[in-house]
Amino acid sequence: MDFELRRAREKLEKEQRERKETARLKQQREKKAKEEVQKQRQAIEAVQRSRRIDAAEAQLKADQQMQENLLAGRGIVFYRLLEAVPYQGGGDKIKMPPSCFTELSDQGAFDKGPIYFQLSLVHTENSSSIQDTDKEKQGITHSGVLEFTADEGSVGLPPHVWNNLFSQDTPKSPLVEVRYVWLPKGTYAKLQPERVGFSDLPNHKAILETCLRQHATLSKGDILTVNYGELAYKLRVLELKPSTSVSVLETDIEVDIVDPDTTSGKTDEHVLMPVGFGMPQIGTVKEGKFVYYKFSIDNVTWEKLSSGNSCIEVKLESETDGGDTDLFISRHPLIFPTRHQHEWSSHDIGSKTLILSSKDKNLGAGTYSIGIYGFKGITKYKISVVVQDNINLNVGQQASSSVSSMEMDTQQCRNCKHYIPTRTIALHEAYCSRHNVVCQRAGCGIVLRIEESKNHIHCDRCGQAFQQAELEKHMKVFHEPVHCPCGIILEKEQMVEHQASVCPLRLITCRFCGDMVQAGSSAMDVRDRLRGLCEHESVCGSRTAPCDSCGRAVMLKDMDIHHIAVHQKG
Repeated sequence: MDFELRRAREKLEKEQRERKETARLKQQREKKAKEEVQKQRQAIEAVQRSRRIDAAEAQLKADQQMQENLLAGRGIVFYRLLEAVPYQGGGDKIKMPPSCFTELSDQGAFDKGPIYFQLSLVHTENSSSIQDTDKEKQGITHSGVLEFTADEGSVGLPPHVWNNLFSQDTPKSPLVEVRYVWLPKGTYAKLQPERVGFSDLPNHKAILETCLRQHATLSKGDILTVNYGELAYKLRVLELKPSTSVSVLETDIEVDIVDPDTTSGKTDEHVLMPVGFGMPQIGTVKEGKFVYYKFSIDNVTWEKLSSGNSCIEVKLESETDGGDTDLFISRHPLIFPTRHQHEWSSHDIGSKTLILSSKDKNLGAGTYSIGIYGFKGITKYKISVVVQDNINLNVGQQASSSVSSMEMDTQQCRNCKHYIPTRTIALHEAYCSRHNVVCQRAGCGIVLRIEESKNHIHCDRCGQAFQQAELEKHMKVFHEPVHCPCGIILEKEQMVEHQASVCPLRLITCRFCGDMVQAGSSAMDVRDRLRGLCEHESVCGSRTAPCDSCGRAVMLKDMDIHHIAVHQKG
């Protein structure tokens, strides 16, 4: 019986333990469920709280942006996302859609003066990997407006704005954020050329001023391109006052041009190195490249030259070991003579000498440039400029004036056609007939040694006489077609005439602003063409200035007619 009681007690204790374990597990499950519910509730509350915070921040940001737009636009709010489309033009003025004109007009933007926009690149998913170093080149820039004729949804950007806003690997049609802003008038600008040589341009600040006439704004970090003939100089905007973005319309700006950064390692052949009289310079020139020097003729030297007793000798001594050079000289404002734009040249093989005398109407007091062109191979050279006395020439002139060939008893040699004293004519003709021969080509008549006559040839195209060894260079220099930057293809003689009088890229002195500028094509106005004005002068002369007599605003190109018609001034 005790055994049965013990088994019943053990069975009861076991059941009690099982019920307690079941109750404990149930309690744990309920506790865990309550914790899960609590966590879910807290997560939902956190998400809701985050959304409320984000919404509040977005609203605050929108309010701040609205305030900034109101301040930047002086009460005018204009914002568009447009597809950028490049177009060829100068300056920084963009083309906007007609709907933008309506929106700006409705807000009275045109009553507040010139229109300015802030442009920034919208980074898409494809461009999200752009590094921070590239963002400086793709930052924010500013512009004016040229016209409202672009297609809806697009904005036309000139090269200046496009290059300052985008990199080379930008998609063909990127999105641009365009905002209306107000800009203060600029008072100061610091610019830095990216390469040396800009300061060598004659009156380079006037050239910069002419370039800025096509611009409405300047922004810190922008790259400004200044064209001078075929050359393009890039200047980085380092500093502006009174703001980092300013207006350049109808204002006087103090401009500082600092020296370029020479530590970048960039080399450029368009650099003028000084060469003094009697101080030769030694150097090396590669095939197809130029090396430039400059020298100056002051008033004292010019008086000496104009007396006729002296001349300037420019001598280029070069090694002919597989290389050859050409020599070109020009007078400023043509500061970089080329193969087709120059005033003096020499294409002789080997060493070359150019004599500049006062008899040449192009010579005078001023600065001159020397261009050494590598015609073939790598050539070592020595260039020298000296003032040479005309002692030999004066002696020769005195001798010829004291004894005239007509006063002497002479006869003409039947072989070389030279006049020889009668007493020695027989000996001369005997020697001349054995050693000399006359070129029988019509119009030539050059007397040559018999051994030299074998290499004496004439060009089939122009008839010029030279040695056989000079034929290859003559054909390349004078008869090989060359390309003008304006697109014309001509031989050298025609190219020289083209670039001197017809080429739209030729440099002229504007009769209205006095700057050296590209002539451009013919003027659009028929009356301007009849006056002989080029494209630049037609536009530049359209600026107005007050008449000295009556104070009336008159276009510069009509000022002479105004003086005659109104004030009877001849």
